[in-house]
Amino acid sequence: MLRFALTEADLGNVRFGLSPLCELGLSLRALRDPARYPLQLPWLRRTEQARAGLDLDALMALVDERLWTPDFLNPRPLSPLTRLSDELDVLRALPSQRFTEQLLLVHQGRMPAALDGPPRAAIARMVTALEGLWAAGFAEYWPRMRTILEADIVYRGRQLVQYGLSTMLNGLAPTADFDGRVLTVRLRDPLDRDVAGGAGLTLVPTMFTNRASAPIDPTEPPTMFYPARGQGAMWQAERAANPAALAAIVGEARARLLIALGEPSSSTELGIRFGVSTSAVNQHLRVLREAGLLTSTRYGHSVLYLRSALGSALVAGG
Repeated sequence: MLRFALTEADLGNVRFGLSPLCELGLSLRALRDPARYPLQLPWLRRTEQARAGLDLDALMALVDERLWTPDFLNPRPLSPLTRLSDELDVLRALPSQRFTEQLLLVHQGRMPAALDGPPRAAIARMVTALEGLWAAGFAEYWPRMRTILEADIVYRGRQLVQYGLSTMLNGLAPTADFDGRVLTVRLRDPLDRDVAGGAGLTLVPTMFTNRASAPIDPTEPPTMFYPARGQGAMWQAERAANPAALAAIVGEARARLLIALGEPSSSTELGIRFGVSTSAVNQHLRVLREAGLLTSTRYGHSVLYLRSALGSALVAGG
């Protein structure tokens, strides 16, 4: 059981962030125990051939049988615009002592053989292995993954504005509860831990957790990783049937977009889902937005689209 004791300042300083390195690190759980991550089995199947040449010994040395990973792979993002290259630069400069201490903590006092040697050489091998995993399993799919993560943050922001902090926090994960002052995270770790606030609370959506996760080190500032909404749609093409009446009014392509935009999405993601160019999607989105059927929100470098109340009424009427 982990308890974040949040101060008034913390409650006024709740922020969301995205971390490509965090996704990379947490994905090692799915590689080690695929059965625990059924929503990501399509990802494992699609990338299996590309991952065949990776340094799996080094990668698997970063996760244990409990599916713990060291905190240096789960950095606290300070911005929604975090870049992997910047995070890897920080990882390359990781102090040798911290690298060794955190791996020993994960592996309960035993240094994994693949990374047991001069720390600087081991860190270099680790970063090279992670770069290989990114190229094989993430580079092609990251734009869509990132859109799902950004859409989750937009959704949580709407919850926060409409229903308040307590409702938003209590809806993040089935293993996290907020009583107005203490955020309790029920971890598989049998030890009880209390973490003092004072540095704000950072919330990080991820594709690679089914529960709530948190840093292992109790001196880390309050940070919680939680399962992003919409993961199930990541690997599925849009198959929603278009009601004839709706298609007759707006056309089949725009009807399909309206149906899909019950959840926030970017034009890039929609293009991937429907197998058309982003420019073609943008033309349709522009018309639908000008007609009042969509709203748009900028998040970082992305523009996320969502059906308006009028658009939802039209879909329901169809």
